[in-house]
Amino acid sequence: MMNGIGGSGDFTRNSRLAIFVTKSFEKNGDISSVVPFVSHVDHTEHDVDVIVTEQGHADLRGLAPKERVPLIIENCAHPMYRDQLYAYYEEAWEKGGQTPHVLEKVFEWHTLFKETGTMKVPALQHS
Repeated sequence: MMNGIGGSGDFTRNSRLAIFVTKSFEKNGDISSVVPFVSHVDHTEHDVDVIVTEQGHADLRGLAPKERVPLIIENCAHPMYRDQLYAYYEEAWEKGGQTPHVLEKVFEWHTLFKETGTMKVPALQHS
């Protein structure tokens, strides 16, 4: 039920279990489907119970945002992006808050892709 509102919002908010399925990456690995922040969402974190990718699944029920992040990174993100995701998460964690973010860096992944054609930060890649 990812992409396109067409009733999916009503479904996810009223379902017993809302499972979102996606690939962990696109464009031969140049785009990660798991990113720190997006500019638009149809379904917030409050609507999602489980995320599934070809890497595995993350059962998010009953977890706070800080508890969800490592689970999503380990179980759903592609391994080539995990170090990058953890680097962002650790910096955000230091800033604090219930849902930590580094606001000046939230769109760096998207900017990097626009400028270079990939979201990969070479220094953090361990293919």
